[in-house]
Amino acid sequence: MRTLALLLLLTLCTFALTARAQDAIHRCVDAHGNPVFTDQPCTSQQATPVQAPSSTPGTAMPDAPVPLQRCASTATELRQRVIDAFAARDPNQLAGLMLWHGYGSRSAVDDLRALAQLVRQPLLEIHFDNERDDDPGDNPSPAPTPPASELQLRTDGGNRASFAITRQAGCLWLRYAD
Repeated sequence: MRTLALLLLLTLCTFALTARAQDAIHRCVDAHGNPVFTDQPCTSQQATPVQAPSSTPGTAMPDAPVPLQRCASTATELRQRVIDAFAARDPNQLAGLMLWHGYGSRSAVDDLRALAQLVRQPLLEIHFDNERDDDPGDNPSPAPTPPASELQLRTDGGNRASFAITRQAGCLWLRYAD
């Protein structure tokens, strides 16, 4: 009977610890506008809490933090986000469009450094591998365009970069082309 009571007490302690470990995750935005997820209050991280979006469209507070963005679901949206990353000169914004599975920490750091160098230069050209330069008048019934499998960039510094496009979980992601 004593063993059963001890076992019951141990089980209750385990549930109590598990419940304590599942405290809320605080969604915050730091001073630079970067999202921060923490188990500590946002103020302890020198960050601003992200408020839940208003249920009424168009009633957002002017000083409210910008909501976190969703992933790119179309090629046009992906292209625009790459352009926005170059306009902001933000390698983290460009890195956020990449699928990082299978990278070792050293290669990921090297790739992040390459992205930082890439976005420092003005973007001159961006196109998908399936975009044609054909004049539509040349062919009265052009074949349907296959989905893009690669995004190609050219910068003012003469750098060229190619990124494979991968669809995963309903999103389009970039990976360095092999």
